[in-house]
Amino acid sequence: MMGGTARTVLAAHSGTGLFGADRMLLESVIGLREAGCRVVIALPATGPLSVELERIGAEVEVIGMLVLSKQLLRPRSWPTLARRSLLGLPRIWRVMGRVRPDVVYVSTMVIPQWPLVARSRGIRSISHIHEAERSGSRWVRRLMYLPHLASQRTLVTSRFSLETIRRVLPALARRAEIVSNGIVSPHEPTLPREPLESPLRILYMGHLSPRTGADLGLEAATLLQQSGRQVELTVLGSPAEGDEGFAQQLRDQAANGDVEVHFAGFHRDVWPFLARADVLLAPSRFDEPFGNSAIEAILALRPVIASNSSGLKEAAGGYRTTFFVPPGDARAIADALEAVASSWSSIIRSLSISRQEALRRHDHATYRATIARACRADGRPDKGQHSL
Repeated sequence: MMGGTARTVLAAHSGTGLFGADRMLLESVIGLREAGCRVVIALPATGPLSVELERIGAEVEVIGMLVLSKQLLRPRSWPTLARRSLLGLPRIWRVMGRVRPDVVYVSTMVIPQWPLVARSRGIRSISHIHEAERSGSRWVRRLMYLPHLASQRTLVTSRFSLETIRRVLPALARRAEIVSNGIVSPHEPTLPREPLESPLRILYMGHLSPRTGADLGLEAATLLQQSGRQVELTVLGSPAEGDEGFAQQLRDQAANGDVEVHFAGFHRDVWPFLARADVLLAPSRFDEPFGNSAIEAILALRPVIASNSSGLKEAAGGYRTTFFVPPGDARAIADALEAVASSWSSIIRSLSISRQEALRRHDHATYRATIARACRADGRPDKGQHSL
């Protein structure tokens, strides 16, 4: 392979949908395929992601594996954790023996056995850590990061992610490299409405969970409508496993209110929804490692209202058309929505400037090539790159 790129890459991933980290795994695989690699992907189950992976020529292996979660780390779940750990190890060992990869690419931190098994088999591995959470036990977070010291290279999504690791495991942070997410953009995004006519079309995209704050968007829309401005809210996304109850509560909340709410479910293609929207909400209550949806909105020529915290601030900061609000504050979101609507003519004049900056920061071709170079068979970093 040119440049020493590995011939066969075995990638492991914890998700099966097409949300943030899942989309980045897909982009990584596209980059590896473009570099001429055979790519085999180990997933815990089939789903929308496996369909897309097979479409681009990757081989998908579905195997039972340990996927860490907060529930599994609670003392009452330790017997389940031990059982899944013991069952997962021989399965991972066998798939590595069958595939015989040059490199193991471990996408996400919550599948800790993969770098350990790769090390024990003498196979080089790369850990790509997308998660960044500062809440919870420091020692639990340290234990989750520790297995990734077995990898020869560590990639992280953002400076926020890097600093989160540094707080609990400095040794891993010292060898980590920041690789900004690559976001695919529409070639000719739909221009925003001018003039802005009622109702104001608000869009939420992402998992439906208390963490990501879709209910705050609905509460803010209600407050804005009560103040006299007509609004319409589209909720694009589905609940993660365990959050089905929250999704139903959100529907009940909408049914009992006066705001027109459309629950669109999950769609791989988000661009038609952004084309119809006037403004995107990214109202996460807690830490986020990055903010893919915010960047997608900027690329689609739409203003963004986002929580002023964590990776969201890093991802969406520095744009003229992004407006930050305190996390968890529905009133502040409503006020920001009103400010955007009231200043519409001046805001839309800056949308193309924001788009050009996002294209520069998050070029998907650059991201794909960076991942392919990271999977060099010789294990050497790229010229000019260094651990941060």
